[in-house]
Amino acid sequence: MNQTASKATSNYAMTATFYMLGAQAVFAVVNFTYDVLTNPWNPMLEGEKLTSSSTVFWQYLIATVFVLPLVFKIGLDKLKTRHPMLHEVRALSSALGAQVFVFGFASGVPVWQMIGLLLTGPFFVLIGSVLFLGERLTPTRIAMSVLAFIGAILIVGVGTGSFTAASLLPVAAAMLWSITTVISKYLSREESAETLTLYLVLLIAINHAIIGTALVLLALVLPEGTLPATLTGGVDFGFPSGNAMWWILFLAFITAISQYLLWSAYKLADAAYLQPFDDLKLPINVLLGWILLSQVPTAWFWPGATLIVGASLYMAWREAK
Repeated sequence: MNQTASKATSNYAMTATFYMLGAQAVFAVVNFTYDVLTNPWNPMLEGEKLTSSSTVFWQYLIATVFVLPLVFKIGLDKLKTRHPMLHEVRALSSALGAQVFVFGFASGVPVWQMIGLLLTGPFFVLIGSVLFLGERLTPTRIAMSVLAFIGAILIVGVGTGSFTAASLLPVAAAMLWSITTVISKYLSREESAETLTLYLVLLIAINHAIIGTALVLLALVLPEGTLPATLTGGVDFGFPSGNAMWWILFLAFITAISQYLLWSAYKLADAAYLQPFDDLKLPINVLLGWILLSQVPTAWFWPGATLIVGASLYMAWREAK
């Protein structure tokens, strides 16, 4: 009996691993498509580029339509909650993180720098968990956070030609997404993964529309030149035309696939088991950016990425023990 249960658990873990690996591969294609649609130096989309806010608005609006089968599979009865405002703050921080992240691509930050610095996210989650959830700050957590911080400095390349102010955008995105994660950890104490998934899926596009509208209003109120040029357009509520339309539809479709794969993985296995596989986004994205966009990392990227990934893996291993 125990042998049968052990074999079933092993099969679930293996299936979850394949889902997680698939999700990371699809996320790499998502990031490549961001670059095509928003980066003014990317030649793969002729004509005027989309603003970062328009890109993520249409991406998540259409992706929501694609994931409706998942919504009905989970069941709308799972929307029952005692914390509607926390779900909204969680969705808003997730949407803001996406806006900042895609703005990084629109600002010309190379994909290797974007993803390398995004891996600092678990350490912002650690800080938030200690401050707001009462978790312990152990010597291991402190040491690994310091190592990850050193790695981030190396990847940013402060004092070198690879560093610009825009290089800090993926760090800001990691901070915003860590807010979503910390709130999710708090809500998961009494709410199911299905409830958390449903609220994020259904609220994310609405929040992107709110952010885009706010950018339009700010552009009207603030003196000209206050906002970066790629943000002053806010959301263009006219659907993209030409080749951009097909790229947006493709982006929304693969976003829906990535969300389904990710949800399936976490449904079958614990987050502690799956966390190390999340770091695979780094080599996959760097390789794709290298082959398709000719974005070659600097020499300092590799030791910096090794420190961040190594610290993350070691901390995940210690936490599991």
